Amino acid sequence: MSSSLSKPQIIAHAHTGLNFTVFDCKWIPCSAKFVCLGNFPRGTGVIQIHELQHGEVQLVKELEKPKPIKCGTFGASSLQTRHIATGDFDGNLNIWNLEAADVPVYSVKAHKEIVNSIDGVGGLGIGEGAPEIVTGSRDGTVKVWDPRQRDWPVANMEPLEGETRRDCWTVAFGHAFNQEDRCVCAGYDNGDVKLFDLRNMSLRWETNIKNGVCCVEFDRKDINMNKLVATSLEGRFHVFDMRTQHPTKGFASVSEKAHKSTIWQVRHLPQNRDVFMTTGGSGNLHLWKYEYPAQRSEKDCEGVAGGVAGSLSLLQNVTLSTQPITSLDWSPDKQGLCVCSSSPSSTRCEAVPDRTWTKCASQNNLSLDVLQTTGGSNAQTGRTSPPPVTTSGLGLAFGARGC
Repeated sequence: MSSSLSKPQIIAHAHTGLNFTVFDCKWIPCSAKFVCLGNFPRGTGVIQIHELQHGEVQLVKELEKPKPIKCGTFGASSLQTRHIATGDFDGNLNIWNLEAADVPVYSVKAHKEIVNSIDGVGGLGIGEGAPEIVTGSRDGTVKVWDPRQRDWPVANMEPLEGETRRDCWTVAFGHAFNQEDRCVCAGYDNGDVKLFDLRNMSLRWETNIKNGVCCVEFDRKDINMNKLVATSLEGRFHVFDMRTQHPTKGFASVSEKAHKSTIWQVRHLPQNRDVFMTTGGSGNLHLWKYEYPAQRSEKDCEGVAGGVAGSLSLLQNVTLSTQPITSLDWSPDKQGLCVCSSSPSSTRCEAVPDRTWTKCASQNNLSLDVLQTTGGSNAQTGRTSPPPVTTSGLGLAFGARGC
C-alpha cells in the first residue's frame, strides 16, 4: 500500500499579517526577500519588502505610492539592478529601483484604464533579445514596451475600430529562444486566448475557452514554445501543446476541472517545467504534473500534422485559507520555495526541499503561525476535446522593436 508520505507534501511554514489589500507578490531574484504589491484602505498604493529569516517573515521596507498597484514583474531587469516594473490602477507603467524608490527610474502612461497584468522578458538571464515588458489593460489593449525607449510602445495590439474592446485580464511572454523570435499570449474576459507573433507582427492563433481567462503562462519563456496553461473563472484550466499547430484545429489541448471556484493563477516550477501549481478561489492550492504522450504529433487522413495532448496528474492539494489565493510566485533560486497571497489582505510563501513542500501563509489577522500538513487528497484527471476555435478581427500597430 502506498503511503500518503510517498507523494509531495505541502507544509505550512510561517504565517504573518498585512494591513493592506495585496494584489501581487514576487520574489526578489538572488535573495530571501519578496515584494508585496497592493493598496491601502485610504486608496494609495503600497510596495512592501519582506524577508524570510529563521522561519519567520520580517518586514524590511514599506513604500507608499499615489496609486494602487495591481501587478509587477522583474522579468525585464538584469540580475545586477533587480528593478521591478509595476502596473497601477491609473494605467501607469513604472519601473522602480527598490534601493531608492522615491521616484521611478522609468514611467509612462501605458493605458487609459487599470493595468491588469504585466510580464517581462530579456532580463534575469532568461530569454534572448531585448529587455521588454508587456502590459494588458481593461481598455482592451496589449502593449509591449522597451525600457530603453521612452513614451511609446514598440508594439500595440488592439481591436479594430468599431469592434468591442474586451477586458484583457492576463498577458505572458514566450518563445524567446533566440534574438528574433518572441510571442505574447493574452487572455480576455470573454474567454478569448490570443497568441501574437512579435517577429512577424501578426496574430498567430486564437481560441476561446468559454469562460473569462484569469491567467496564462508558458512553461518556459526562453525555449521554443512547448506548453501553455490557461485558467478560467469556472474552475477549469487548459494545457495546450504548442509544438505542433494544425492549420485549422490549432494546438492540441487537455483540460481539467480542478477547483470548485475560479482558478486565479498558474505558475510553473522553474526547476521543472512539467510541474505547476494552480491557485483557487476557495483558498486552495493544487500541484500538478503534465505527462507527455508517446508521440507529440500525428498526421490526419489528409497527411497534415497535428499535436497530441498529454495527460495530467494531481500530485497534491491543500486548503490554506477561506479567502481566494490570487497570486503565487516560485523562487527562482531555491527549488520549491514560493510566496502566495490571498484576498482581501494576505500573503503566502512556500518551500519545497526534495519531496517536502513548505509554505508560509499570511492572513489578515496580524498573527504569526507555524504549522505542518502531511496529508492531501487525489483528484481524478480527465481529458476533454479542445475548445472551439473562434475568429475575429484585430488591429495591430507596431513601432520599431530593438534587438
